[in-house]
Amino acid sequence: MSTSVHAAEINAAPVGMSLPRLLVLGLQHVFTMFGATVLVPMLTGLNVAVCLFMAGAGTLLFHLVTKGKVPAFLGSSFAFLAPIFASKAIATEMAINAGMVVDGISGSASTDFINSYVTGGIVVAGLVYLVMAGLIALVGVEKILKFFPPVVTGPIIMVIGLKLAPVAIGMAGFDGGANAPMAWLAFLSFAVVAGISVYAKGFLKVLPVMMGLLVAYLVALATGNVDFTPVVKAAATPFALPGFTLAKFDLSIVLITAPVALATMVEHIGDVIAIGETTGKDYIKEPGLQRTLIGDGLATSFSAMFGGPANTTYSENTGVLALTKAFDVRIMQIAAAFAMILGLMPPVAALIQTIPTAVVGGTAVVLFGMIASVGAKSLVDHKVNFNESRNLIVAAVILVLGLGGAVIKFAVVGVNIEFGGLALAALVGILLNAVLPETKK
Repeated sequence: MSTSVHAAEINAAPVGMSLPRLLVLGLQHVFTMFGATVLVPMLTGLNVAVCLFMAGAGTLLFHLVTKGKVPAFLGSSFAFLAPIFASKAIATEMAINAGMVVDGISGSASTDFINSYVTGGIVVAGLVYLVMAGLIALVGVEKILKFFPPVVTGPIIMVIGLKLAPVAIGMAGFDGGANAPMAWLAFLSFAVVAGISVYAKGFLKVLPVMMGLLVAYLVALATGNVDFTPVVKAAATPFALPGFTLAKFDLSIVLITAPVALATMVEHIGDVIAIGETTGKDYIKEPGLQRTLIGDGLATSFSAMFGGPANTTYSENTGVLALTKAFDVRIMQIAAAFAMILGLMPPVAALIQTIPTAVVGGTAVVLFGMIASVGAKSLVDHKVNFNESRNLIVAAVILVLGLGGAVIKFAVVGVNIEFGGLALAALVGILLNAVLPETKK
């Protein structure tokens, strides 16, 4: 990847901002990551408060390992949903055999028992990152980088954003689904984000997401479209320690979960390159890919060790970076601190949950599209020649496999494993780029 810095973008980033402004920008990133971060534990039965706390703690750990140089936020990873569900089935059978589940009824003790084994597999998956980081340190990052030229990384970044497009459309209600009656709120939040990004001046220009959420939320509140039930339920416990549970380990669960790290590491490289393309810096070389992998892996293992899901660099927050040009890493660190506080204060977290899904979806339409645009911009900036058939083929295959949901299924030691999505697309793209000859000039 080129080390050139896009001066216009860097100069647009606020320098020497006051603490109040940093706090507001950090809060904007919290609103951006919140919905997706809490959705993983809501889908899997893991503890929401633990998830929020560990997202913040994992982000700070990542920043510590990467010397505070990469403006990234780490939230709950969706890549581990399939192995989590498979692991829960195995752990539930273990609970039944232990007499902890009677007639299909699972109490809090058995739930903790099941989740502790589920997260044990994720702990080991995080450690796989460290093995890869060691390999990179051994052979050198340059030998890894040659497999990721712009013709590969550009389409990978585009897939990261476009793969999320259906999620944004569904949240906004633009697909005619369950959120369709609230689609007008999504359009309102989208219009505010776009308007502020283009027309606003000064500090307001770096707050498009927060203002889009705030304006649409106030309108939803005035029209009776806000449900405060979660806040009422959480009001009884204004402050509480998250329900941490220590991870436990079972070989069959580890064999199901750990291989997923091979896929998520490819996604990690794509995310780090995307952040670098957004800020105009080469984080693959400094602080180094091995450091970003170690930071991501340790954040995942640390989160799972105490009952949280896997952590991963969040594309949503990369979208905010691209939109605001505010690249100060302190903003992400403040967002991480806010996430930890939310994990300790159920009513505050519940209040954020009252933001209608369509409102968040309206901003997501912009953010996910911005990530795809960064990928396209990378191809233009690096002058990738699409008059060459081999470049067309590499880009086309990455886009089709990544967006089409291609999956390869195989078994290892009797355990069924799926390898697909962005990871498969990236691997095939890397292989094609390596074997297809370039035109000699």
